[in-house]
Amino acid sequence: MTLPESTTINWKRNLTVAWLGCFLTGVAFSLVMPFLPLYVEHLGVTGHSALNMWSGIVFSITFLFSAIASPFWGGLADRKGRKIMLLRSALGMSIVMVLMGFASNIWQFLALRALLGLLGGFVPNANALIATQVPRHKSGWALGTLSTGGVSGALLGPMIGGFLADTYGLRPVFFITAAVLFTCFVFTLFCIREQFTPVNKKDMLHARQVFTSLKNPKLVLSLFVTTMIIQVATGSIAPILTLYVRELAGNVSNLAFISGMIASVPGVAALISAPRLGKLGDRIGPERILICALVISVLLLIPMSMVQTPWQLGVLRFLLGAADGALLPAVQTLLIYNSSNQIAGRIFSYNQSFRDIGNVTGPLVGGGSLSQLRLPHGVFSHRRCRTLQRALLMDYPTPPNRSYPYFGRVTL
Repeated sequence: MTLPESTTINWKRNLTVAWLGCFLTGVAFSLVMPFLPLYVEHLGVTGHSALNMWSGIVFSITFLFSAIASPFWGGLADRKGRKIMLLRSALGMSIVMVLMGFASNIWQFLALRALLGLLGGFVPNANALIATQVPRHKSGWALGTLSTGGVSGALLGPMIGGFLADTYGLRPVFFITAAVLFTCFVFTLFCIREQFTPVNKKDMLHARQVFTSLKNPKLVLSLFVTTMIIQVATGSIAPILTLYVRELAGNVSNLAFISGMIASVPGVAALISAPRLGKLGDRIGPERILICALVISVLLLIPMSMVQTPWQLGVLRFLLGAADGALLPAVQTLLIYNSSNQIAGRIFSYNQSFRDIGNVTGPLVGGGSLSQLRLPHGVFSHRRCRTLQRALLMDYPTPPNRSYPYFGRVTL
């Protein structure tokens, strides 16, 4: 008799190594963010409008191609195993980063940014690996803990990247980033364990069969849309945050520092809250955590649009980050409750595609709202509240084998 994978593999060690991999990937992706427009300028783009346009394009194209490629890699993960997809992603991104350091014009750099999106997928495959190995009653805690890896890396990356760029120049940072990703590859190769029996292509479920095999296809699709809405709502704030801080602080000399601190505090709060709320979700149900976090997020945005000082905004964004830290892990836990291990790779990859779409459209939504409403206050109080409210209008039924009561639909 074959034992379940979660009983024959040290899933806690795999969780630790996967966390480290997500951390290194988060660091690597965010290392180049502080000077991305400078590198675009270094490659020959001149003029303020052209520089803004190209910076936006090279940033967004990675997410666009990731959204396209994620379902393919998810299907391959369900056929060949998740570990090999982690290795492919880490090594592929490492090679692309080296090539970026040698780019000589903007078109080469744009193509490499697209290739980076095509070869990505470390985080969704890490989620799928851990979700299929961890005992179900600990899924919320495990996925919440895993999410802190990427958040930690994304917080540290810009600071490290800015320092490295100032110290060594722009191009060397890409080679350092490649080394970080290769380190991730090595750790994954030697430390992650997976027992996976490859599946013949003819025995694989097609996309339509994947959804018909789900316990609740409507719920899973709603969770995909919820993921996209969360990313749209979060990303819509990014383009106008510095403008909002400037409006609150006035003409101060350290505007960039204040804006950076206020931008980073939600991530710090998410680091603290995600594992704890994930563990709580294992006890009371992830759908309760998801709904409560969405409600709290909306309620916090009301006073956020009326603050008078930057520190008030910072405190509210910290509380918002604590609530946001529970959102995506709760969605992922509900996904694994409502799917089987055989299709976990594709389910998490589909979810990643929706997340990437949100990452692309969020800044566009925020910038468009700002141009129409003319006030950052309006964007805070209108756009994100509307998008989060749509997520709250969805049904989140109680996962199977749960004994606690379900309170049904929650609306504002």
